[in-house]
Amino acid sequence: MLRHLCLLFCFTAASLIHAASRPNIVFIMADDLGWADVAFHGGSAPTPHLDRLAKENLELTQHYVAPVCSPTRTGLMSGRYWSRFGITSPNSGQAMPFDTVTLPRALKSAGYDTCLTGKWHLGSKPEWGPNKFGFDLSYGSLGGGVGPYNHQYKEGEYTHTWHRDGTLITEEGHVTDLLANEAVAWISSRSERPFFLYVPFTAVHLPVKEPEEWVSKVPANITGDVARHYAACIMHMDEAIGQILAALEKAGKRDNTLVVFTSDNGGSTAENNDRKYPADDYPAGKITASNAPLRGQKADLYEGGIRVPTLVSWPGVLKAGQFKAPVHISDWMPTLCALAGYQGEADLKWDGINLWPALIGEAELNDRILYWTGPNFRTLAVREGNWKLIVTRTKDKAGDSPELFDLAKDPNETTNLAKQQPDLVKTLLSKMDQVAKADRDAVVKK
Repeated sequence: MLRHLCLLFCFTAASLIHAASRPNIVFIMADDLGWADVAFHGGSAPTPHLDRLAKENLELTQHYVAPVCSPTRTGLMSGRYWSRFGITSPNSGQAMPFDTVTLPRALKSAGYDTCLTGKWHLGSKPEWGPNKFGFDLSYGSLGGGVGPYNHQYKEGEYTHTWHRDGTLITEEGHVTDLLANEAVAWISSRSERPFFLYVPFTAVHLPVKEPEEWVSKVPANITGDVARHYAACIMHMDEAIGQILAALEKAGKRDNTLVVFTSDNGGSTAENNDRKYPADDYPAGKITASNAPLRGQKADLYEGGIRVPTLVSWPGVLKAGQFKAPVHISDWMPTLCALAGYQGEADLKWDGINLWPALIGEAELNDRILYWTGPNFRTLAVREGNWKLIVTRTKDKAGDSPELFDLAKDPNETTNLAKQQPDLVKTLLSKMDQVAKADRDAVVKK
């Protein structure tokens, strides 16, 4: 317990120096990017900027998120499991109560300027938008992934979703370029005040449709219309990330900026030309994301659905290499708040912990319970140490189907050990039920 408390609250002298420098924070999130979609994990689409970031900085090799988009974003914004807000699926309604102390709200109270350029998907009406939850400025999609040129979400109440500070607008241009340009311009306008820039790209969420200038750069060995547009989308986003990093350099901010790159969930193999979206001549066929060698994909609680490429960079502070302990998207709010010197008066009921002492090598993460809920609470999972339990729920629990995996020996989840380890299953089920008691304790009151 003392060790755990130290990870939450304690810094050594060196850590205090780093925290006192109050870094700028740039948090970049891809949308539906698979484990093996990046070149540094063997992907066939070139990602030179991410490759360089991986080579020269710290890779978190077991970074976990939710299996779908809105829950991951809820976990990042709150430091809590998304199930506490009742958010387990893509969500167009208001996800969090207005009085939630969100990550941008906490950083703003600590003196940070805050900006979101990209996909919100935690409330698709302007009155539920990012400016209501701590962002000084916001731009992009209030809803989910959008058509890259018309910037529209699925047909219905939330189709028109492109906005600036909660006012719906119409613009021309490819979504990846628009979001990158906004981020670059905002960085270039910064004063000496610390800032938090959140860039949740809509790439590589369907429907993908890339300019010919990018499709023509795709390696010839990648064939098929959707596959080439998907690869071009990855390459286009990689270039946009390079532009953001270059803007930090040009502004003289790079050396005191913590940059995080991750994805909101694993890759998808859904139909690209989804008819729920307003038609725009999208290439037809299955999305070609790769989560290899991990099992599963988006919406699954297997590793391929929840374990994603993640890089962390702070020049001169974080050493290059790999951090192999399991970490969770909910850990980022406690970590970033600690670095920013945020002093909260109330207990924010974080499920995440401050990772910083472990990331800089001054402490080790003890085994702890990590918890996931899948879409509609149908599947749940916990991980403790190297053991991971996945349960598919039935109404009376009598038909629950447990799957137990030893991730140290079987990281690709090929062998279910539940029948061989009934006592361990029982123990993990009990711990799962204990964590699940907090589910829905922070839902928006209607």
